[in-house]
Amino acid sequence: MQLNFYKYQGTGNDFIMIDNRQGLFSKSNTQLVESLCDRRFGIGADGLILLENDNSTDFRMVYYNSDGNESSMCGNGGRCLVAFAKSLGIINDKTIFIATDGLHHATISENGIVSLQMKDVDEVQLKEGYVFLDTGSPHHVELVNDLEHFDVKGKGAAIRYGELYGQGGSNVNFVNQESADTFSLRTYERGVEDETLSCGTGATAVAIAMHALGKTASDKIQLNVEGGKLEVSFVPKDGKYTDVFLKGPATFVFGGNVTI
Repeated sequence: MQLNFYKYQGTGNDFIMIDNRQGLFSKSNTQLVESLCDRRFGIGADGLILLENDNSTDFRMVYYNSDGNESSMCGNGGRCLVAFAKSLGIINDKTIFIATDGLHHATISENGIVSLQMKDVDEVQLKEGYVFLDTGSPHHVELVNDLEHFDVKGKGAAIRYGELYGQGGSNVNFVNQESADTFSLRTYERGVEDETLSCGTGATAVAIAMHALGKTASDKIQLNVEGGKLEVSFVPKDGKYTDVFLKGPATFVFGGNVTI
């Protein structure tokens, strides 16, 4: 069987996109997803995303990590899927779609900048030395010194597999403050089991965590990730965060077909 695929990236977070509106892709084949995401023997990506029909919205997002397992929400993946949907003619400059964590509104500009509404955050757990919150995926957020030389993979894996988060684990973000409203971060992603160049739900988590900690008073935060720049905005009230938006580029890289 020949499978058509499209490769997209959002600040270096890269994804294989499959138009699965005909339902031909084998969704239970974990090994297939893992092999397609393999950077040496496959197409190569941090994850694979299926665009599917949905009766109530423009489309459905189904996301798999590069280990082949279906996973929780992916912010950069959602932004790239919006760009993919536009290229297919499913949407124009705005959309509503459904993902594993609920409905998402998004807009896309002519230059490919996608602004994606993320889920509301009702709880931010301020712990000694770190913050934990769920932005569609679970995130550990920790301020560190010398972020440039920090052992993200080693320290991230230790936290992800440690006693704090049990079998499910957590994504882990290490952060440095650059200015009043700008932060740099590096992220260890579960499912990829390594550092990625960018993580959209991680950038969202860092922005909200830094506001909750009082590190910034701004409701529009600039995030420097390894693969570029993202922006997160929100409305804070009584410890909760609504109207959360993740904004940044979503770019088509290449397309082709592969025999499966």
